This record gives sequence, C-alpha cells and structure tokens, in this order.
Amino acid sequence: MTSPSAPLSGRVAVVTGASSGIGEHVARALARDGAHVALLARRAERLKEICSRIEADGGQADVFTVDVTVASALDDTAQHIAATFGPVGIVVNNAGIMLPTPVTGSSAEDWSSQTALNVDAVNNTVRAFSGQLIEAAAAYGAADLVNTASIAGRTLFPSYSAYAATKAYVIHLGRNLRAELGPRQVRVTTIEPGIVDTELQSKIPSAESRGRLEDTRSQIEWLLPQDVADVVAYAVSLPPRVNLAEIAVLPTRQPA
Repeated sequence: MTSPSAPLSGRVAVVTGASSGIGEHVARALARDGAHVALLARRAERLKEICSRIEADGGQADVFTVDVTVASALDDTAQHIAATFGPVGIVVNNAGIMLPTPVTGSSAEDWSSQTALNVDAVNNTVRAFSGQLIEAAAAYGAADLVNTASIAGRTLFPSYSAYAATKAYVIHLGRNLRAELGPRQVRVTTIEPGIVDTELQSKIPSAESRGRLEDTRSQIEWLLPQDVADVVAYAVSLPPRVNLAEIAVLPTRQPA
C-alpha cells in the first residue's frame, strides 16, 4: 500500500524532454510523490543538475542522455532502464519544440525539425515503452502514458501551422492509443497546455514572433511549468479505474 504522501512509491517513471520547463517540473513532481524517475534529454549537464535537486529533496532519479528522435538510441535506453529498475509504469512523452512557420519566409528546417521532435520522437517513445507499460500495468493495476500536446492542436494558431498540426497529431494519437491500451489497463492521458512560461519561447528565432507572444503577458498571466506538472502528478496518482483522458490546462484569461 502506498503512503498518501508518496502515492507513486514503487513506480518507475520516464520523462522525455526533462532538461527544462514542463519536463523538468514533471520529473520533480513525480519524484516528490515517490516515483523513481529516469530523466531523458540531450543536455547531460542540465539533467545532472536536476537529478541533484531531486536527490537533495529526498527523491530518486537517474540521468539518461539520449536523442529521442533516434529510435535505436531510445530503444537501447528503454532496455537499460528496464534491466536496471524494472518495467516503466509511467511515461511522460514531453519532448517538443515550437517554431513559427509562416507560409512565406520560413525554412524547410523549421518545418521538419518540429515534425521530427513533436511527432517522430513521440512515436519512438510510445513504441519503445509500450511493452513495459503493459507489463507494469499487470503488476500494479494500471500504468500511465502521458503525451504533451497543446491547446494549439485544437485552435487556429496563425503563423505556427506546423506546430499546431503536430500537436493535433498528438491529440488524435492519444485517442487511438487509449482504445488500444486501455483494455490492458494502460491509461493514456493527453495534456493540452495553453501558454506556459518556459524556455520554449526563447528558442523562437524571430524577434518579432517572440515579441508578439511576450505582449500577451499584459492581458494573460501565463501558466508556470509546475502548474502543468501538478496536473500530471495528480492524473497518474488516481485509482486504476480512473483515466483523465484529455486535459486542457489554460491560464484563466486565455481563451480556448
């Protein structure tokens, strides 16, 4: 029986894109609630810093430096995690990027890089860990696959059409995966945040585009990464009979 203060005790969790923003705070929240968390991203030093913070707070975490767009590398990492800690029971499929892609003036790389990270890497992660999730569900009663989409996948997002389309893919993928995995007690949850204060915006190369987003701060109090992380931690800690399938997490003043 798990403790109310550590509802995820005994569970192994994987978080991709764990080196900053939502991924970092999800990892910290899951560790706070008792899970042993594997931190996956490309930035080794940043992951080590986050791991140290988790351990200083009494949690358990390990670092796995991997490019999730490379399927073979992710498969090797998944096998290593299972061999070391046992089957993964929580996967937070969070790695992603947001770049503007106006019909004129954007590069092929701006389009393809978002497809690679927001779609291909999501697929890689699902494929690499689905078997472990099914195994963990049989032991625990439920396992959790959490995919990070965006409210942009449901609305018009002018000049960010490629990003919005990739997030629409994640939403529809989640619905189909839930139909396939739900009967095996693997809960599939799609998180759809609104605007969140992370380094995602800082990676936008266009100063004009960054400025337009920044201007929304005068009308909307942006979410913090920990706001989304707390929702994820809540969803995966629910009784096995409960699946929060799709969750839009929006700033109070942001229209849908």
